[in-house]
Amino acid sequence: MKKVLVSGMIGNGLEWYDYALYAFMVTVISKQFFPEGNDAAHLLATLGIFAVGFVARPFGGILFGVIGDKFGRRTALVAAIFMMAFPTGCIGLLPTYEQVGLAAPILLTVLRILQGLSLGGAFSGSITFLVEHAPADKRGLIGSASMVSLVIGFLLGSFVVMLMQMPLTDAQFESWGWRIPFLLGVPIGFIGLYIRNHTEESPVYEEAKKNNTLSKTPVRDALAHEWRHVLQAIGIYITTAMPFYLVTAYFITFTEKTLGRTKSEALLLNAMVMLVILVLAPLSAGLSDRIGRRKLLLLTGAAFLLFSYPAFTLLLTPDLTSIALGHLVLAIMVGVFIAPVPALLVEIFPTRVRYTGMAMSYNISAAVFGGTAPLVAQWLLNETGDAHTIGYYVMACAAVSMVALFFYRDRYREPLA
Repeated sequence: MKKVLVSGMIGNGLEWYDYALYAFMVTVISKQFFPEGNDAAHLLATLGIFAVGFVARPFGGILFGVIGDKFGRRTALVAAIFMMAFPTGCIGLLPTYEQVGLAAPILLTVLRILQGLSLGGAFSGSITFLVEHAPADKRGLIGSASMVSLVIGFLLGSFVVMLMQMPLTDAQFESWGWRIPFLLGVPIGFIGLYIRNHTEESPVYEEAKKNNTLSKTPVRDALAHEWRHVLQAIGIYITTAMPFYLVTAYFITFTEKTLGRTKSEALLLNAMVMLVILVLAPLSAGLSDRIGRRKLLLLTGAAFLLFSYPAFTLLLTPDLTSIALGHLVLAIMVGVFIAPVPALLVEIFPTRVRYTGMAMSYNISAAVFGGTAPLVAQWLLNETGDAHTIGYYVMACAAVSMVALFFYRDRYREPLA
């Protein structure tokens, strides 16, 4: 279990490092891949390309879900990490708009689509792989390792970006320094590939394979027989996807552009948010193993309804301490909510279509609400001029998840097989 846990976390963390770099480079990328002038429109376009990667994720989830359910979880994970490392390295080599014109943002979009396809299968596969290895009374805790490693990947990306910025001037970083973190994704990907290739297959999957109970048409079976669970999983995951990408991906741009703080302050606040989520996730997941996933998630959903508006009120004050407190309030709610969800998503589907069903529902929710979170937030801000409207959007997502949870029967004490 320790070997599976460590290898799963490292592989997943490295893959999220690759994917998260784009979020940390939004302001630089908007300057490199679009013409000068109309910065607001180019920022929206850059965030739109960020969202396009998420649109590809459901298709990646279906592709790797079929591979994972028919040929094994490990096989799918090994293929996915290779597909992530290649486009990440290519982003670091792309010519700019000044060099090739419109071809620059088009090539960037294609590479983000490839990244989205990879992560669409990799993250759901990583969750399935970890939880299927876990003892029955620790599925929540072990499943939260996927979220913890996700945060570690984000932190690693943030750390590398800050490390690159320190010795360089703004002009040097925007000229060539931004490329290095992307190029580092290639050797990092090979490390993850080696680790995943030397991990044992899921025992639950092996048992299903031995008993000949695996589905030969997992996509059709998941949609025909598990469609209610697919809808439930989509609804529950909304409050994992939207608030997480809001506070981890968009808030760097929001803090810098809207709140008028420096890039260093924005990255420091982002690191604080990540660390809070990192600490709270295993505590929340462990609690869900004791009292159940449904009860804990409903309570946290209610907290989102109560405290999202006050959190944005704090963010809009000129005082850095109040801004940090607003970040902290949102980070606490995100950290508590996201941790029990991986185990819940695994428990909601039967083994024969688990990878596919989970990948479809998770990725649809992540694409519609997670990948678009920065874009929608910026659009709301541009249209209304009031950041509180972003808080209303967070509350609406929490309400949808609470409705889905109301109709969900908790399975945290039931066997997976």
